[in-house]
Amino acid sequence: MLRLRGCILVRLLSSPATSQAPPLHRPLSAAAVSPNPSFVAHDYLVSTCGLTRAQALKASAKLSHLKSPAKPDAVLAFLAGLGLSAADVAALVAKDPLFLCASVEKTLGPVAIELAGLGLSHSEIARLIPLSFVHFRSRSIVSKLRYYLPLLGSSENLFRVLKKGYLAGADIEGTVKPNVALLRQCGLDDCNITKLSLAKGGVLSSKPERVRVMVACAEGLGVPRGSGMFRHALDAVGFLGEEKIAAKVAYLKKTFRWSDAEVSIALRMAPCVLRKSKELLQRRSDFLISEVGLEPSYIAERSIIINYKLEGRMKPRYYVVKFLMENGLLKCNPGYYYTAFKVREKVFVEKFISPHTEVAPHLAEDYATACEGVVPARFRFT
Repeated sequence: MLRLRGCILVRLLSSPATSQAPPLHRPLSAAAVSPNPSFVAHDYLVSTCGLTRAQALKASAKLSHLKSPAKPDAVLAFLAGLGLSAADVAALVAKDPLFLCASVEKTLGPVAIELAGLGLSHSEIARLIPLSFVHFRSRSIVSKLRYYLPLLGSSENLFRVLKKGYLAGADIEGTVKPNVALLRQCGLDDCNITKLSLAKGGVLSSKPERVRVMVACAEGLGVPRGSGMFRHALDAVGFLGEEKIAAKVAYLKKTFRWSDAEVSIALRMAPCVLRKSKELLQRRSDFLISEVGLEPSYIAERSIIINYKLEGRMKPRYYVVKFLMENGLLKCNPGYYYTAFKVREKVFVEKFISPHTEVAPHLAEDYATACEGVVPARFRFT
């Protein structure tokens, strides 16, 4: 850690003229050693930062007050010292031109040093800059990450959540902490809060009132707080609102021929079906009810199967089980279909294909063909 911090001090707080950091590309190296008394922001953004003419035209308006390249040169040397690529630098400057005006000595360098003190490596700090943009040039980013890192469990989780685009600028005290407190009251531990944040990027940065509505909608599905399914219920309802949820529930009832009680059971078992498109739900209903012959109540109690892939999983396995039943190799029991749909591929092969290699040597080949979307002749039942 001391070695890393020393490296940052030497390489990032040095002036551009004495910095040992590698240049981003040739124009940056030349700019660092050659004074330019007639500084033109637009030309600098194109030749030194790698922006397109259109990007530079838009960005240069925010840099019109600069009279020399001294401060931008220092910032570019700082970024090069961290190892950012030319493409990353160009993207950063295009989105946040004022980053070139930040003080390396007073802001960027100290922020990098404090982040290293939180345990972030040299490369992780480099990854953080394109994810936080404007927020990296504020010292408050350090206190935010001091809270986020233990909550999210790892820097990798942090980066994944930051990619959602919300968390870096969120109000910790007024927004994030109240939301975390509410989610914990609902029985979610930090691990589940992290998973929910990865699925719903804005959950921690949204207004607490919106998160309370989300919690109420999840409870409205009949999933109790503290249950292992509550995170999935929160993920399913998201920020849809009561009207959209009610419309989706009505569609589920119509499509799967469910009663109020049955749709309630289905959503408690697999709340994520709320996120499925109408087309997908209709195709699952046509297959499970019309083709396989499962009863609506049976599906409601095992609604997780609605999430399984139709072409690559359920249909090929259905053909295998149907073939075994038709040929007297398996009892005619609808329960076998559910078992076949839910087990892992290895278990399915061991249970439904391997025991019949002698009497049905073609079964494995036919199954593989069906998985590719082609129905073999032996799987065409009349």
